[in-house]
Amino acid sequence: MDNQNKPQGKQLQIEVSPEMASGVYVNFALIAHSSSEFIVDLASVMPGFQKATVRSRAILAPEHAKRLLMALQENVARYEQEFGPIKLPNTPPRTISPFNMGNKGEA
Repeated sequence: MDNQNKPQGKQLQIEVSPEMASGVYVNFALIAHSSSEFIVDLASVMPGFQKATVRSRAILAPEHAKRLLMALQENVARYEQEFGPIKLPNTPPRTISPFNMGNKGEA
């Protein structure tokens, strides 16, 4: 958005608590939707385990889900322009599991 199209007036200030600022690690996302909302569960799953733990859930109106999609696309494009392409492993598209769950990992 250029300066001519920016709304005039006060800017939104965003406050992040210290607990939220530290963030949580996620490597798995589950997305569901109804006619009125999108539900995005961000989870972590360990290699070799059959259970993922949801770390955060966001419930979005369809319009906000589309805005999030567009913002992610824009930011990935900027990232790749600065740091190079993000390479994905050769896995089947739209896999439900981020790891090969057939092999048990060892700690």
